[in-house]
Amino acid sequence: MRAAVMRNGELVVDDLPDLEPGSGQVLVKTLACGICGSDLHALRHAHSMVELSAKAGAGFVMDLSRDVVMGHEFCVEVLDYGPDTQKTLGTGARACSVPMLIGAGGIDSVGYSNTAPGGYGEHMLLSEAMLLPVPDGLPTDLAALTEPMSVGYHAVEKARIEGGEVPLVIGCGPVGLAVITALRIKGLGPIIAADYSPARRALAEKMGADIIVDPAEHSPYESWQSAAEARAGETDAPPNPLTGERELPAAVYFECVGVPGVIDQMMLGAPRDTRIVVVGVCMEADRFQPFYGIVGEINMQFVLGYTPDEFEETLHMIADGKMECEALITGKVGVEEVAGAFAELGDPERHAKILVEPWRN
Repeated sequence: MRAAVMRNGELVVDDLPDLEPGSGQVLVKTLACGICGSDLHALRHAHSMVELSAKAGAGFVMDLSRDVVMGHEFCVEVLDYGPDTQKTLGTGARACSVPMLIGAGGIDSVGYSNTAPGGYGEHMLLSEAMLLPVPDGLPTDLAALTEPMSVGYHAVEKARIEGGEVPLVIGCGPVGLAVITALRIKGLGPIIAADYSPARRALAEKMGADIIVDPAEHSPYESWQSAAEARAGETDAPPNPLTGERELPAAVYFECVGVPGVIDQMMLGAPRDTRIVVVGVCMEADRFQPFYGIVGEINMQFVLGYTPDEFEETLHMIADGKMECEALITGKVGVEEVAGAFAELGDPERHAKILVEPWRN
């Protein structure tokens, strides 16, 4: 099969051996696969990812002296079944799946493994038990967004929303946009979103953010304060007997950048009892001042991925039109163009989400 391969720290296109489904596995044709920010990180920081994963006992086990076919945001077509399968979906059916492959040696992370190639190739192997049929009428490219949108949905679920919070989203790349969409579904508002990129700010508005902030011109934390005060003025809540001031709504902040120093800035700018949800994947060592968290009694929640139930819920919310995400797609490429797409995604003014269509001419 033809595939874009991570080899010696670069992306190259090559012909790889055909795949054979094992017990409980399905051979599928990749119809569309999104390029994830984690893949951009992996190409640059693969050695750190492997080293840190080993220390943390995480699932990113890769031998970087061997080929890796990345790609874990996909929609596929069922081609053939291996032994010990139920053949629940007919050949030709479209499907999505949590990117995990169950094999004789355990569970592999699809796209971050030498033995479980991802969606930057023409074919993949998936576990039949994890296949979800794509609802009729849902376009393939939108179905392929199930995985990244699930990340945002999971982050909001982990934020323990009680209702009435005023959210602030720092960073409006694909993950931040997914968070904004999930917050809108929860009915929270106003949603404040901050990013230095004009293109990303425009997408944040399309995805449902109410207040858009350029951090180069305005403090996101002052913008949150103004919005919270306006919300408090709309309620009949009595003032705090100690301060004489009206109580503000609860704050929930989402860090969707993954750059050192951002968490420290957010802690410094957060009001008391803020919940900070760290969604961005920082691949470098970071530092923050614990005193900021202590005096503000700040709660910090780190998140990763999603649950299988959240993945399935997200697929159906996209199909039902509750989770609108079409604006996220800004480009499509074939296998031969994957390396160029990685380079283009380094410029936030050009793209948000590029889909790889391996059979594209």
